[in-house]
Amino acid sequence: MDLYVIRRRTAWGNPVELKAAAEKSGRIGNEEMPDRVRWIRSYVVKEADGRLGTVCIYQARDPQSIKEHASRVGMPADEILPVMDTVIVRADPEKAVA
Repeated sequence: MDLYVIRRRTAWGNPVELKAAAEKSGRIGNEEMPDRVRWIRSYVVKEADGRLGTVCIYQARDPQSIKEHASRVGMPADEILPVMDTVIVRADPEKAVA
């Protein structure tokens, strides 16, 4: 599987909606598509309109698998970009500071 960045813009109105989508996403990925997609991590961002969006890191067989996963979950996959390399300067902090 290859590594991808997925951008999901203004998808959720509040943390409760995001949590519900994350639980469904994990379940579908782990139980229904384990050989096609693996969710690695997500960064939650505050969008200009005040809604929540995410930048997600996934391993996937191909972009179509990511699109199918998003469709099953009922969330967007606005952009899907292949990761060409990783540069780590520091590990992610325990809790990101806004």
